[in-house]
Amino acid sequence: MAMPISTPHPQTPGSGPADTDLTVTDRLVQANAKYADAFKDPGMDARPVLKVAVVACMDARIDLHAALGLELGDCHTIRNAGGVVTDDIIRSLTISQRALGTRSVVLIHHTGCGLLDLTEDFRHEIEAEVGQRPAWAVEAFKDLDQDVRQSMQRVRTSPFLPHRDDVRGFVFDVTTGLLREIDPRP
Repeated sequence: MAMPISTPHPQTPGSGPADTDLTVTDRLVQANAKYADAFKDPGMDARPVLKVAVVACMDARIDLHAALGLELGDCHTIRNAGGVVTDDIIRSLTISQRALGTRSVVLIHHTGCGLLDLTEDFRHEIEAEVGQRPAWAVEAFKDLDQDVRQSMQRVRTSPFLPHRDDVRGFVFDVTTGLLREIDPRP
């Protein structure tokens, strides 16, 4: 069943079916068609120009490129719930460094993160609902700064990453747009 759009946009005359008749995915596909009409291959290499990988939360309020002054091709952007360093993040960073030349890692958590309110009970609730416990950990946390430190430590101690010296962690304030750097030492 198609999910309806939660916030319809005003219909412009002659633009086709009412937006409320489209799913979110339909709107994304239409937007892509418009994008592709004007698209010109920038001729870029897959290697990030700035040789940096940014690991951040998937929160929709954070426009990483704008917040960090980045342009297309400058960095690898790796996002997940909480911006925590998991095995899959290490996998992506390993490919980023070993195959695509990145040397620096920037970790970004943020204020008002949904993982601040979750616990591992979330997994148990899912298990009760569907009859199977997820294999993954929630990776919830109560202390933003400490979780950034833990993520920095996970990167700095991974044997798979050849470049572990330039690893810095930050908390992004969703109300001011500012980054606050976290000292790796408690």
